[in-house]
Amino acid sequence: MRLLSVLMLSITALLAQAQTAPGAAEVSPAAANPLRGLPPVPIPADNPQTPAKIALGDKLFHDARFSIDGTVSCATCHSEKHAFTDGKQFSTGHHGLTGTRNAPTVVNAAFYTSQFWDGREPDLEGQSKQPPVNPVEGGLANHEPILQIVRTDPDYKKAFTEVFGVTDAKLTMDHVARAIASFERSIVSGNSPFDRYYFQGDKSALNAAQQRGFQLFIGQGRCVSCHTIENDHALFTDSKFHNIGIGINAIQDDVPRLAGAFLEAKAKGGDVDRIVLTDKKSSELGRFAVTDKITAIGAFKTPTLRNIDLTAPYMHDGSLKTLKEVVIHYNNGGVTPAGAKVNDFLSGGIRPLNLTEAQIDDLVEFLKALTSPQFAQAVTAAAPRETGHESH
Repeated sequence: MRLLSVLMLSITALLAQAQTAPGAAEVSPAAANPLRGLPPVPIPADNPQTPAKIALGDKLFHDARFSIDGTVSCATCHSEKHAFTDGKQFSTGHHGLTGTRNAPTVVNAAFYTSQFWDGREPDLEGQSKQPPVNPVEGGLANHEPILQIVRTDPDYKKAFTEVFGVTDAKLTMDHVARAIASFERSIVSGNSPFDRYYFQGDKSALNAAQQRGFQLFIGQGRCVSCHTIENDHALFTDSKFHNIGIGINAIQDDVPRLAGAFLEAKAKGGDVDRIVLTDKKSSELGRFAVTDKITAIGAFKTPTLRNIDLTAPYMHDGSLKTLKEVVIHYNNGGVTPAGAKVNDFLSGGIRPLNLTEAQIDDLVEFLKALTSPQFAQAVTAAAPRETGHESH
């Protein structure tokens, strides 16, 4: 069952918040507010939110016809059952093909200042256009098959006329992208136990281990340096790019050759989106693939930590399976296993944390307190059905 019914309940609040100044008082501090702990959702001036547009975007998001074999939709890799990820190390595209990167959650992607792990698109509108025409995702040669569907399907024709006032040849991929982006901007999530503890003042919202973990998060662990918390909201991401020793460590001796070959291919018209999802080693170049800057080699965007307990496996390559493995990687100073060679491009703030085993456990417990109720319930409800399906 989709989360649309849940999401639509918060659309009115979301639209109101987008027009409300930060720090505005809530009607009732005790009320369950899905936006608690979040700033106003940034809404582009040329793509305002409406319930009808969000509903259209939801339909497009789940339409598997927008792939070469009719099996892959946005929801294939960003499923409500997995807090808008897919629970896999690498997502499965058309005809069972797999890429090189882990599917990040769509939840709270509205707050990012760039999209994809390497930030190669500035907004959700641009991001939504790429997967259908990626050779290992949707596999389409171009967007024409999508336009053929939305221009001829009676339900789509009616919806696009209502939302955008366009039909037939005037209906473009920009309209499709705007609708999908509007739906994705409605997928927002606050009101975690942490939010109730920190922003509402409910000291019972976190247990003792989680409270100790929070102090480590902002103190010895230095997690807050990149996973930010402000006075009136917490996005748990700085939306910047850092080399934290994931992926790049395994290919560091090959970086000079890879970087040179990548720049040459890019100069000849190579598509960054295609290259990074079809070549594992090139994928590890990270932000460098977008900026061509040596300092960006192996750097990837800081992901939000909201609902992190529901979105395993972790990192851009899905190489760490549990939250404890993630914390241990940082505790090791950006290497897995401990004692491995640190890569030459490691971000300066990454160094051993000297956490004890008990402190590592407390930090993991705190991360679990960043889960929003609506997504915890959806994932829990989906688990029995998925288990039953896999047993056949």
